[in-house]
Amino acid sequence: MLNLIKQNRNLIKQLTKREFEMKYKGSFLGVFWSFITPLLMLAVYTFVFSVVFNARWGIEQSDNKFEFAMIIFSGLIIYNIFNETISKSTTIILSNVNYVKRVIFPLDILPFTTLLSSLINALFSIVVLIVGILIFVPNWNFTWLLLSLVYLLPISLFSLGFAYIVASIGVYIRDLTYTVGVLLNVLFYITPIFYPISLVPEFMHPIMNLNPLTYVIEGFRNAIFSGEPPNIVSFLLFTFGGYIFMLLSVLLFRKLKRGFADVI
Repeated sequence: MLNLIKQNRNLIKQLTKREFEMKYKGSFLGVFWSFITPLLMLAVYTFVFSVVFNARWGIEQSDNKFEFAMIIFSGLIIYNIFNETISKSTTIILSNVNYVKRVIFPLDILPFTTLLSSLINALFSIVVLIVGILIFVPNWNFTWLLLSLVYLLPISLFSLGFAYIVASIGVYIRDLTYTVGVLLNVLFYITPIFYPISLVPEFMHPIMNLNPLTYVIEGFRNAIFSGEPPNIVSFLLFTFGGYIFMLLSVLLFRKLKRGFADVI
């Protein structure tokens, strides 16, 4: 995989740039929507959850409404990486039929470009989050912010692994797009984004922990707002698991891609 990425780095760069630009093609504000959208969403979350519902995070009774909204927003950043990567990958091969017909084109890089595009969008949201923390969250620590970014590695590995799976199977099963959409919506609510996992009944924790997003979102959030560094052993084991999962997914993709041209 590393050799493939290295050999095709210029092509990956061009495809990722095209993927990102196509999202805002024809719009007046263009790339500025990458900042405007997360800002608007952060404002909405602050109003709905902190003002209308007067919600609090867990047992904490902090009056900082912006902090509560940013806790939710931080979880959504991680979820959106996973969601965007997989959603786009379900049709990435079918949307690039001309590449399938070219024997020399490395189809393996297409799911990787969707991940890069999602990470670019996430970085804009992270900038908005950091600015919000600097302004509204007291006792913030720059080291905590840096530590939180290490969680982008495991979520990228798992997202890429699922991207290869849905990209390869989606060529043969066209209904997969709708199935994945439904499953991602379900996953949105059973992932601790709008609530901490501590509020979930303890007997449900093993099931919740089967979701790779649970570990990443909880760790990302705790590093930023609680200054809790990742447990080195747990982090390495989880990241290694994501790496193995990604490699197995690549092998599946390479096996199934032999029949892409026949099916398409």
